[in-house]
Amino acid sequence: MGEIIIEAKDLVKTYQNGKGRLVVLDNINIQIRENSIISIIGESGAGKSTLLNVLSSLDVFDKGELNIEGSNIKNFSEKQLCSIRNSSIGFIFQFHHLLPDFNVRENILMPAWINKDYGKDKKVDELLKNFGLEKISHKYPNEISGGEKQRAAILRSIINDPKVIFADEPSGNLDEKNSMKLIDLFESINRNLGTSIVLTTHNPRIANMGSDKYELKSKALFKR
Repeated sequence: MGEIIIEAKDLVKTYQNGKGRLVVLDNINIQIRENSIISIIGESGAGKSTLLNVLSSLDVFDKGELNIEGSNIKNFSEKQLCSIRNSSIGFIFQFHHLLPDFNVRENILMPAWINKDYGKDKKVDELLKNFGLEKISHKYPNEISGGEKQRAAILRSIINDPKVIFADEPSGNLDEKNSMKLIDLFESINRNLGTSIVLTTHNPRIANMGSDKYELKSKALFKR
């Protein structure tokens, strides 16, 4: 097995609920290793999105320990967390969040530009060609299909060569045909780039893609 990239130990996440606190995640333990695909299922409202947000450092946790590349991030500043996200973590959401005023190529390059890395032209052209988006690279989000938008969002997530991609219900707005294309794309990224993928899904076929499979139930995470 590959080295551990992210490790959660006894993570607890709560939200304010009136005068008390609502426990959403209770003593979560999980390891995300190199070259792995982890699928997480669970009913709506089980806390899957919250779990991804916490594991990816987008959201804070109340108790426990979260190590990213060997560093405990509990007391990291927002600047340090942003640096980790930009260098090691990619994000794919159910709603693609492509910027409407930029074309497909520019949307994919946006994370690199945010990092002030303007040398990704060759890489983005290779990605567009390899993943079938070359012909629509000049088009804007309102001119392409839902499946094409999701593929563009996926390529955007890997432009900075992250070690882990977090994908929250990535097939939620796709039909069966495009969901199968999504599986092929994730497997190709994992196989060819060595990128680890952590995804939540309601789709059994996508869930079965994982090398490690979990279920979030009753605030706890269970290996399947």
